[in-house]
Parts: sequence; C-alpha cells; structure tokens
Amino acid sequence: MQKFLGLAATGKLDSDTLEVMRKPRCGVPDVGHFHTFPGIPKWRKTHLTYRIMNYTSDLPGDAVDSAIEKAVKVWEEVTPLTFSRLYEGEADIMISFAVKEHGDFYSFDGSGHSLAHAYPPGPGLYGDIHFDDDEHWTEDASGTNLFFVAAHELGHSLGLFHSANTEALMYPLYNSFTELTRFHLSQDDVNGIQSLYGPPPASTEEPLVPTKSVPSGSRTPAKCDPALSFDAISTLRGEYLFFKDRYFWRRSHWNSEPEFHLISTFWPSLPSYLDAAYEVNSRDTVFIFKGNEFWAIRGNEVQAGYPRGIHTLGFPPTIRKIDAAVSDKEKKKTYFFVENKYWRFDENSQSVEQGFPRLIADDFPGVEPKVDAVLQAFGFFYFFSGSSQFEFDPNARMVTRILKSYSWLHC
Repeated sequence: MQKFLGLAATGKLDSDTLEVMRKPRCGVPDVGHFHTFPGIPKWRKTHLTYRIMNYTSDLPGDAVDSAIEKAVKVWEEVTPLTFSRLYEGEADIMISFAVKEHGDFYSFDGSGHSLAHAYPPGPGLYGDIHFDDDEHWTEDASGTNLFFVAAHELGHSLGLFHSANTEALMYPLYNSFTELTRFHLSQDDVNGIQSLYGPPPASTEEPLVPTKSVPSGSRTPAKCDPALSFDAISTLRGEYLFFKDRYFWRRSHWNSEPEFHLISTFWPSLPSYLDAAYEVNSRDTVFIFKGNEFWAIRGNEVQAGYPRGIHTLGFPPTIRKIDAAVSDKEKKKTYFFVENKYWRFDENSQSVEQGFPRLIADDFPGVEPKVDAVLQAFGFFYFFSGSSQFEFDPNARMVTRILKSYSWLHC
C-alpha cells in the first residue's frame, strides 16, 4: 500500500501512512483490481448509456445532472466513446445514491472513508456506480465534490484501475481542490483510457473551429448585439446550441465563454438559416428543421435516411414549415410552434396528439404569438421572439420575466 500510494515503503504504520489511511477515498481496492476476469474488461461498443436512478438531498436535481454530464464529458473528449442518458429501463451505467448495506455486498461506511465505488464494464451490475449518501455532496470544494468523484468512478466503469500517479484523476485518494474550472485529465489518465479505447476520431477532436471563409456581403452576427435574435435553439448532450444564419454559439456548463462556429464545420450536410431544432434525450438525437424537411443528428453525425418531410410526423399538408420546437424530456412530449398555433407530439407513440393544434395564447398566456425558438431549462420554458425572450412557468401558467435574447451568451 505504501509503495502504491507513493509513500516510503517502511513496512510500518508510521505517521505518514496513518495520515493517508484516514483520508477519504474511492471504495475500489488498490489490490486485486479485476485481474480475475478473462482479458482486460472494456466495453465492446463506443456508444454507452447511463441512467441516474435517484438523487442526494444535498443538491438540487439539476446540479446532480450537470455534475454527471460534466464527468461524462471528461472521458468523451479523449476517446471515441459517446454517452446518452436514459430516463427508464436498463442503461449500461446505472448511477445511484445509497447508504450502508445496499444490496451489492460492499457496504458503505458512513461519512468519510469510502465515498463511492464502481464496477468494471460488463452486463448487469457491472459498469454501475454507487455514491455513499452519508457524504456531504457539493458543487464546490466545501464538501465532497460530486463531479470529481463521479469522473473518477466513471473511469472504473470504463475499465480503468487505480493509478499510483498522485496527479491522476484515477489516484485512489480524494483530493479536495478549488480550481474546478481548470480541471483536466492528467496524461497518465489519458494514456490509460486510450490504451483501452484509442484516441477520439480526428473529425471530432477539439478544438473545432470555422475553416471556411465568410462570403463577401455576409455579416457575421455579434453575440452582444441588443437586436440579436435566434433562428433555432437546442440542447445537445448537456450543452446549449444557439443557431443564427450560417453560425451557432455553443454554450456549456463547464466553459464560461460561448464558442462560435460555422454550422458546416460540425455538420457539412446541414443547411444554414434553420427554422427549428430540439433534442430528444432518450434517443440521443437532435432534430433540425428547415422548410418542409428535417434532419436527425447524433453528435457530429447526420443520420442516414434524412432529410425527411415534416408531414411524415403527422402535420397537415397546409403546414410548410415549423417556426420553433422543444421537447419536454420528463413528459416525453414535443411541442411544435407554427405561427399562432402549436401541436403536441408524443415521443412514445411517435404521433401528433388528438385535439391539436391549439392557440399559443390560450395555453401560454403572455407569450408573443410569433415564436422563433423555444428552450426548456430550470423548470421553465424560454420563448424567443425577436430580441426578447419570455420566461414561462408551466405550473403557474404565466410569464415570470421578459429578458433580452442574448442573455444566454453572457452579455
């Protein structure tokens, strides 16, 4: 143990060894690992799913969601792996909070000491992550930082063991730190995970930057222009995408400054000047609309079989384009806005619901009837109309604030 943790290998319980033994740590042992399994355990596919089974009372649900999404992104960025979240059914990686004995023969020990544990890749229990809910989970360094522990445990879920490198994320002891925004994997972590899965495809390596020149006479939109409006808005694997003309801003929870790209840099076959966009989380798919056609994308890839006609979704032939769309991931309903009306689409039955269209003014009072884009976040719907956005509380059925559209771009 002393040798593994970088201590002087005295073979005695000296003060340095006792101090290290008292520190909080990952519950996966340093010895034994998973050498009893045939071969090196790794996922035999590159797209993995995860599901958050329950939540800790220490943090709001969206803070837990964000920490897990950010932890997933850590490994996505250095491998060919992609992840999507499921809200029901069996996922590859099932994530839960538990206390003491919780059904897997590896009981938690209360506050401190063992913080969490995870299982190597495989079916059933394998790949799953358990957090000790007797810890005080936080978004910062005031308690046990959920993102940091989740990123470490995900390393185990992907097949990494512990590292003796004290700078590595996969070092077994929990290191409290404050510079969360500057977190990055050590080269030791990168070497380890890439030994299992290889590096990310060249087409998706960061940074992705615009490579095409802007045609003469075409004006590049300015993010803090008070008159800025958006063509379409969507989420994508925990990020926000704001489309305008031939461009889009990409905003994430872990990058304070929005990135600015040409649409064609990421998706060369997509059109510009979009009409609408929305993400269906359970399918890890973003749908893009222009005119009477729509496309499906996953990450950087436009899916085969597209574009398709919007009328295949069940819209009447009189509808020539969609103005805006948003999908409610909890209710699995997608809302399509056209002029002063809207339709509701059931993602389970893949059909437009009976009784629609309805008037926007009747069900979303206070919202301007011409909707450019819609975003769902923090329990609200944000309706964008020109340079203004309307924050709508669906429970109170009222507009709670009117903001400038560019407020999401840190202006």
